[in-house]
Amino acid sequence: MKKILLLTENFPPKDGGSSRWFWELYSRLPRENVIVAANDTEEATAFDKTHDIVVLRMPLSSPEWGFASLKGAIFYFKTFFNVLRAVKKHDITEVHCGRVIPEGVITWLVSKFTGVKYICFVHGEDVETAATSREHSMLVTQVCKGADYLLCNSHNSAKLVANYGFASIDKCEVVHPGVDVDTFCISSCDDDFKTALGWNGKRVMLTVGRLQQRKGQDFLIKAMPALLKQHPDLFYAIVGRGEEREALQTLIDELGLSQSVRIYTELDDNSLVKAYQQCDFFILPNRTIGNDIEGFGMVLVEAQACGKPVIAGNSGGTAETMKQGETGYVVDCTSPENIVSELLPLLEGHALALDSQDQREFVNASFSWEQHMLKIKALFSV
Repeated sequence: MKKILLLTENFPPKDGGSSRWFWELYSRLPRENVIVAANDTEEATAFDKTHDIVVLRMPLSSPEWGFASLKGAIFYFKTFFNVLRAVKKHDITEVHCGRVIPEGVITWLVSKFTGVKYICFVHGEDVETAATSREHSMLVTQVCKGADYLLCNSHNSAKLVANYGFASIDKCEVVHPGVDVDTFCISSCDDDFKTALGWNGKRVMLTVGRLQQRKGQDFLIKAMPALLKQHPDLFYAIVGRGEEREALQTLIDELGLSQSVRIYTELDDNSLVKAYQQCDFFILPNRTIGNDIEGFGMVLVEAQACGKPVIAGNSGGTAETMKQGETGYVVDCTSPENIVSELLPLLEGHALALDSQDQREFVNASFSWEQHMLKIKALFSV
């Protein structure tokens, strides 16, 4: 029997698109075929009581992804033995690495000792980051060479692998992240929810994502004064947590935007879905920061599943999440001024008055888990 070990730092209860992707994907595979090795956190014990997947918790977070530093060497040494024990104890026949680095490096070493086969997920930003370091690039090249294949979240990510010389495009399989179309669905107006969030009487544009620079919340906040001059009912709702939380709130206060921009850090899963359903349109104003890109943009698919038109920055694989001009738009979000010039025509015309069923039908056909699992099960041979 095939026994898969998913090795990933990014797994619930950790937030983020990759964590949700791995949960949705591997929770749909037969339990007898899957074990997960995920990062050990304070919240993990409580979360693991809520499901029946076998999860091995171990330290998988490290600030150093190379061997040159003492911290990095110690991390790899300890994690190698933890994973090696797991592979032997549970008769693992194939390891799935959450990223090419560091999970892929750990598995590459384990494979040298055990012969276990492995595949690696590629998200875009992981290979972009690795490319900035000669040591990391060398490690990733070896990882890719030894992998059976690379499972990329977008065609853009697959092109990055080839362009950086880590592997040929032929070694890449593209499977976009999917969406639970039963959970993310069209809903009628909920005035009570809108009132609770301060949305009543507003034209709400929503961003869901980690509060970090490449997501672009900062530039859209800076664009708001100019946008409000033309559209005073516009409201920018930001949902997420992250390292930029304090800086974004300071920016809101300095620009006097407390009545038009708000950050929501504590929405539960049900409220998050309602936020998608009750906003007017969704925007991910992402941009490239150094080598940090948006590999795909699962939130854009979730919004479309709820019948909402979407707007995204022209960085990474976001264009693959939509039918441009029909379910959404890709715009230049590299400066507040560019955001203003690109958004105003969309806000003033009928561009965002799209048929909600079009978005829904597009997602059902292209991104539902029912469709995805057919390909995944064939790839994984389970």
